[in-house]
Order: sequence, then C-alpha cells, then structure tokens
Amino acid sequence: MVALTVKTPDFFSGGRRDDLAPVCAPTPTPAMALVSINELPENILLEVFTHVPARQLLLHCRPVCSLWRDLIDVVTLWKRKSLREGFVTEDWDEPVDNWKIFYFLCSLRRNLLHNPCAEEGMTSWKIDFNGGQEWKVESLPGDHGTGFPDPKVKKYFVTSFELCLKSQLVDLKAEGYWEELMDVFRPDITIKDWFAARADCGCTYDIQVQLVSADYIALASFEPPSVTIPQWNDATWTEVSHTFSDYPPGVRYILFRHGGKDTQWWAGWYGPRVTNSSIVISPKRTRNRALHSSTQDHAKAGRGEEEAADSPAPPHFYTPF
Repeated sequence: MVALTVKTPDFFSGGRRDDLAPVCAPTPTPAMALVSINELPENILLEVFTHVPARQLLLHCRPVCSLWRDLIDVVTLWKRKSLREGFVTEDWDEPVDNWKIFYFLCSLRRNLLHNPCAEEGMTSWKIDFNGGQEWKVESLPGDHGTGFPDPKVKKYFVTSFELCLKSQLVDLKAEGYWEELMDVFRPDITIKDWFAARADCGCTYDIQVQLVSADYIALASFEPPSVTIPQWNDATWTEVSHTFSDYPPGVRYILFRHGGKDTQWWAGWYGPRVTNSSIVISPKRTRNRALHSSTQDHAKAGRGEEEAADSPAPPHFYTPF
C-alpha cells in the first residue's frame, strides 16, 4: 500500500480543516493494467452505442476501427435505438428495409411547414396573389363557421373575393434531409391541408404541391382540380391528403401552395378558410406502399398499368395556378 495525505473539507463548521487525513491507495499491479474497450463483449459494446447520439456514431465512432464500424452497421443496434426512442414498440411487426435509415427518418419526422395554423399571422408564408381585400387571419370558428376537429387549432387563414394564394418552398437540405437519403431511399412525403367555406357564401379552393429539383424543375406534382363549394353549405372542414412515393431522384425542395376566392364577389373575407397544413417525411414501410397513393397513381389514370409503369410523367417547371 502507498500512504497518501489529503486535505478534507470540514462540512460541519463550514470552513476547511488544516489537518491532514491519511488515505491509503493500492499499489498498481500488472493485473490492474488498463483494458481496451474493444475487449468488452460485443453485446455490451452494442448497449453502449445505443446511448450515443446517432450522428456522433456515424461521424466520430464509426471511423475509429473496423470492429466499431461493423457493430455500428449491425441492424440490431438501430432496432434497439428505435425502440429506446419510442419509434417502435416491442410487438412491432412491420417489415423495415433499412433500420438505420428508418431511425434517422423517425428522428427527423415533423411538420416541415412553418406557422401552419396562423398563430404567427402571415409569418413564413410568401404571398403569391393577394386579390380582393387580401389574406386575413381569423379565430375559429369564425362567422357562419364550424369548430375545427382538433381543439388545439385556434386560427385559420381566409381569402377574399379575388384570387388569394400563398406558398412555402421547403429546402430539404436545410431541414436535415441529405441528398443520398432523398435520391436512394426516397422516403414517403405526405402532404395535408384543411379547408372550409362559410355557410352563407360559396367559394373555390385550390392546392398545388410539387417536388422540385435543385434547378427548380418540378419532378412530381399533386394538383387536383379546383373544389367549388356552393352557397348555403354546412361549413364542414375537409382534409386533403396525398403521399408521394417512388418519385424521381433529385428532389431538393417541396413547393406547397394553396388558396382560393369566394364565388359571390362580396366585399370582405368570404372565400375558403385554410389551416393545419403539413408536409411530413416518413420511412417507407412495406405496408404503406399498399395503403397510400403515390405519384404514379395519378400517372396511371386513364392509361394501362403496364404503359404507366414504363412511362414516367415528364418534368415541368412550376407555375402559379
């Protein structure tokens, strides 16, 4: 043993003792030599990696050595991390093509549209058309309106008697979605929007969503026909939803644009009301392919299935309605 002396604080008097307290430390022996972390069982290393942030694993841990590289690439690690983060449950039974990509997409999953429910006025939205008495923000339910299905939504945007359109262009790289992720794995992109009319006035609602390349060419589009709601309607809120799947590589931006106008030409804000819009990127799961519509579904309309599969829709530049 080696005798050491250290000063210790006097916790009872609040001061510091001047006397020295003897402390015995064991003499180092060969048996106490440092052990490499790589000598730990692999299941222990996997458990350690489960608690390391994912980006640190890939950027700093994976290049350390071939053992760490191989362990970090093991499916089990990313399953454990997904379970730990609550992305899956113990009884999860859906097939997953790539658990590492699944984990990153789940960790990034959120609404990519800013200020979707008008809580910040018109902030984050680009006004493309501002006809009539222009865009306005109102509180739910509004005159001659109905409550929104989600009680957390308190406000909506409303249009006027001439065309009002607003948009957001989402920069995917700035939001954390790197090029290989979008080009190779092509996760599902789901867009949603909600619209309603006043009960006492008819209106026309429009929506346009495009997946756009780095040089602003539209690679895939969702542009359904305008929806016209007659006067003296029930003012019910309606959800629009579409999922882009198996789209062409090269998507770097998402353009979301919506709006409309009233059909009575009344002064004020009697056009369609919109709120709770969203763009969400999610892992592509095997079951989802059978459940959700894709961009190819629209290309196949009016043509044979075989012809549609061999003839992708030509790209086009995005334009206003």
